[in-house]
Amino acid sequence: MRKPDRVIGRDHEWRVLERFMRPTDDPGLRIGIVSGRRRVGKTFLLTAVEGETGGLYHACVQDEGDLAARRRFAASIARYAGGTPVRHDDHDGWEELLRTALAVAARVAPAGTRPVLIIDEFPYAMANAPQLPGILQLLYDEAQRDGTSSGNIILCGSSLSVMRELLSGTKPLRGRATIDLRLRPLDYRETGRLWGIDDAQTMLHVHACIGGYPGYRRLIDERPSGFADFDRWICDTMLSVGMGVFTSTEVDYLLREDPRISDKAIYYDILGAIADGRVSLSKIGAATGRTKESVRKPIETLQSGGYVTSITDLINHRDTVTVADPIIRFDRLITAPHLGQLELGRQEQVWKAAAPSFRSQILGPHFEEIAREWLRRFAPDELGRPNGFGDIGTANIPDHKGRAKHEVDVLAVRGKNIEFIGEAKATLRAQGTSTVERLSLLLRLLADMGYRTDGAVIAVFSRTGFTPDLTTLARERADIELVDLDRLFHGRPASTAR
Repeated sequence: MRKPDRVIGRDHEWRVLERFMRPTDDPGLRIGIVSGRRRVGKTFLLTAVEGETGGLYHACVQDEGDLAARRRFAASIARYAGGTPVRHDDHDGWEELLRTALAVAARVAPAGTRPVLIIDEFPYAMANAPQLPGILQLLYDEAQRDGTSSGNIILCGSSLSVMRELLSGTKPLRGRATIDLRLRPLDYRETGRLWGIDDAQTMLHVHACIGGYPGYRRLIDERPSGFADFDRWICDTMLSVGMGVFTSTEVDYLLREDPRISDKAIYYDILGAIADGRVSLSKIGAATGRTKESVRKPIETLQSGGYVTSITDLINHRDTVTVADPIIRFDRLITAPHLGQLELGRQEQVWKAAAPSFRSQILGPHFEEIAREWLRRFAPDELGRPNGFGDIGTANIPDHKGRAKHEVDVLAVRGKNIEFIGEAKATLRAQGTSTVERLSLLLRLLADMGYRTDGAVIAVFSRTGFTPDLTTLARERADIELVDLDRLFHGRPASTAR
């Protein structure tokens, strides 16, 4: 199964799906689960699979009654059969329709391939037909027992809680799914290719606002022509009331996908507190006027949905909560506080006033996140460490003599070995030798704590380059790596590297 050129990235996901689609000696049914947040590119990927396999693809519709949903499924089967009417009346239930779909797929499937049925946004159909997983269990077990039918069924959905629940506990499909594939955003280099933006400075800013969700590229009809055009672009798109990507509207859609989220007010409050830098349950509770325990469950819901995540302090072994979704972070810090002005069409004035918040609370933290992603995803190959660098996160290192705590932006630890330590600054000032001196001090503090640091890589990440003295020092020392935007986004060595 060849991956089409139009599918950017997704190499691992495509290999999983290709293996799932291979003909086997097993005549029975195979079930695959594909899930992911809205606009992560599930439909785009699965329609590509449909095109390569000749399968039957059907998309369910939100807030559609059960009878209308069954009629539309019958129509999809008929279209797939080449317009041949499918025997169906309104009394036929989902079991009859699924049997018919599998039979038609078996008849239409190209020679030498397994029949394929893809049901997109499966939770929408389940809303009025909760028996669907049980029916699929029945068909699966029949096929395994009697060999009466064969084929691959892919169930896809944006409601992560519903999709995860399909395979949990004693649910009908538990133990029956061959694959359980959760799509995540494209990495930042793939996102640059998707947007067709080669300039790393521009791409850093775009990625900080939108992340690696392919759906937004199709929703936004233009891209910044260069870094100087970024301010105009952000005002015309994400801050423009009435545009599909206007963040308040989009965040509302995102939260609506999860049926567990009924009282959206508490979720908005929690997301705002986390985006504003409250990183522990107690601080989030205090910021929202709630107790630590009352915010625990909503935060777990947001984490399972991929909207927030935890970053581990690798030295103190504590987790801090951060907003993982750039659209939500942008909305809570930029759009929501100025919604009244934006509704008056004053996006240029709002953006100018919000620029300091964007630089300190969005761009700076995002640059640190990209530095950690580079270490996790690209550095093993680019630095000749194919086994990677161990656990990657951040740290607060105590300096008892100096009576201070030092924050580390990028840290990699394997057991008691410090593999990598780095500082990532998105400031306009070029980074100099003082950064290496600070990181060297932190390595000495870690050594005093019992860690082995002799093989650690010292890395300086900079948005605006490096001073000549740091450049010279990096050429003289093999343990220092300088990582600028060009190296982060394109894999090219920093202009000052050895």
